[in-house]
Amino acid sequence: MAYIGIDLGGTNIAVGAVSEAGSILAEATAKTLAGRPFEDIVRDMAQCVKKVMGKAALREDEVRSIGIGIPGVAEEKTGTVFNCTNLGWVNVPLRQEMQKYFQKPVFIDNDANAAALAESCAGASVGCKSSILLTLGTGVGGGILINGKPWAGAHGRAGEIGHMILVPDGVPCTCGRSGCVERYCSGTALIRAAQQECCNFPDTVILQKAGGNMDRINAKQVIDAAKEGDASALRVFNSFARYLAMAINNLIWFFDPEIIVLGGGVSYAGSFLLDAVRSLIPCHQMGKPLPVPPIVLARLGNEAGIIGAAMLGK
Repeated sequence: MAYIGIDLGGTNIAVGAVSEAGSILAEATAKTLAGRPFEDIVRDMAQCVKKVMGKAALREDEVRSIGIGIPGVAEEKTGTVFNCTNLGWVNVPLRQEMQKYFQKPVFIDNDANAAALAESCAGASVGCKSSILLTLGTGVGGGILINGKPWAGAHGRAGEIGHMILVPDGVPCTCGRSGCVERYCSGTALIRAAQQECCNFPDTVILQKAGGNMDRINAKQVIDAAKEGDASALRVFNSFARYLAMAINNLIWFFDPEIIVLGGGVSYAGSFLLDAVRSLIPCHQMGKPLPVPPIVLARLGNEAGIIGAAMLGK
């Protein structure tokens, strides 16, 4: 038996057939073309599923379930997507629409929760019953596992770690509030801080790497400049690491997970990021020192979305 996993993004649809052990047997992709009627997008998802089944030589009766990871909030009981901003979806009956094509159980969850599940099944947090995944990319996503299962909360909103308030009355966020984790701990935050630094110190290596154009600065350039010892880049990076350590510490005190996994583009900084964050965590502990959960890098990369979505049905 196999599972089908669908990683539905604002740009691409990625579909895979996944084994019981969590390995991808076959894949297919299509453009999402967001803005179309949801029925058209689900039709293309179904076509990708059929392609994958063909590539993996799977009959429909050999597929146990279909899982879908979405960049939004869905209700587990009904399979309705309440809100998916990237696609413009509000109250979309996703499960019902997919079951027009396949008479299979359909499971839907937030894509970060799916990625967290993938890491626990076949990645960095294998063997851990409680874990948190933080994806540090354009924004900050979060996936929480309790007793080995994604925790979506009473209304599907659990895990929106990027929109916890970290700095009262801080930098305005796209969610309409101010001071969110996402405004301080994302790749976008790193770029914004670097641009501000370049205004004050235009001789920084950051700007050199961007060809003198602040609009071309990216997170990798900032981190690479910090690794080279550039003073401006180090100020930006150290501030970023401090805020990330604060956010992680809040999660430790609230959830007390066995492990915390860092994914997303910023995590490609590797040990340079891990060492900085790990060194700062003890600064935020209180009272008698307690064990700090391991903070590690995600292992599955882009495959996590497919594997995690598939494993929703396991």
